[in-house]
Amino acid sequence: MAAIIDRAAPSEAGAQPKSATLTSVIETSGLTKHFRVGGLFAPRFLHAADDIDLSIAQRQIVALVGESGSGKSTVARLLALIYRPTRGEVRFKGRPLSSLRARRDVLDYRGRVPMVFQDPYSSLNPVYRVSHGIMRALKLHRPDLRPGDRRAEAERVLESVGLTPPGRFLAKYPHELSGGQRQRIGFAQALASSPELILADEPVSMLDVSVRIGVLNLMAQLRAERGISILYITHDIASARYVADRLLVMYAGHVVESGPSEDVLAHPKHPYTQLLLSAVPDPRAPVSSMPSADVGEPPRVVDPGEGCRFRGRCPYAIELCSQVTPRLRELRPDHTAACHVATADQAG
Repeated sequence: MAAIIDRAAPSEAGAQPKSATLTSVIETSGLTKHFRVGGLFAPRFLHAADDIDLSIAQRQIVALVGESGSGKSTVARLLALIYRPTRGEVRFKGRPLSSLRARRDVLDYRGRVPMVFQDPYSSLNPVYRVSHGIMRALKLHRPDLRPGDRRAEAERVLESVGLTPPGRFLAKYPHELSGGQRQRIGFAQALASSPELILADEPVSMLDVSVRIGVLNLMAQLRAERGISILYITHDIASARYVADRLLVMYAGHVVESGPSEDVLAHPKHPYTQLLLSAVPDPRAPVSSMPSADVGEPPRVVDPGEGCRFRGRCPYAIELCSQVTPRLRELRPDHTAACHVATADQAG
């Protein structure tokens, strides 16, 4: 991915005005997931996600950004009902997911909130043609379609992700496609269920740089033309700037900063967000000014206890950081950060 990317027109197409009242598609409150590790008589718990509060509105792309192991994919799997939360709640259009008991209700939800996975090859069955996955999604999630109409609908969703002529792609096997084409097939399978929100887990990380921009533009196009909301999970803060309306920065299971993308990137408040931005190489800068790798202790996520989990790597850490876990607080309008030392902007 190009290092410094200006926010381009595709990400603005279809975006709602800042003054518009945004209706939430999905929201979480106190969402937490702990995994038990260790022995039977001395259990320990890995804190993959702690007290996550997020909201995704209609026609909105929200990016969840952080390095590997920060808990981003755990959050996506909680939203997809792959994991059950340790505590907290997820509400889809106001309805708590904990109330979904019947298999039909769970299947209906997964059709409205499908997931696109990181590896576009392993997420497709290599022994079946492309048509198999799309037809199966249509049969499961759109039972109202007559068998004779499924082929036409399958061709329509392939056209909507830029794979034409669709008939030729339906007849192909996954190994006959490029990485970018396979990832578009993943989006086509998600679209086959008429989704309202797509969970895109690192959809461009395994693609060549030359084809990443096409998949990012596809997400912006789906939002603009079909009104689909997207949770875009990535470690690449530059691509998040290109496509996302809002940005949530995650570190060691905690959301440490959130707000409108342009504001968070222009005025980063949390030291970890500043570190992520400093690691984005600027092709216009001389080699001598390129940032060096950060140093410090890795985060403790197994029985971490109280305190800021970034304190071992933070150059601004104070004694309070090891004693009290910071909570998100507003430092700029609609812009929050969980940091004891970050300061709010002075009122003009």
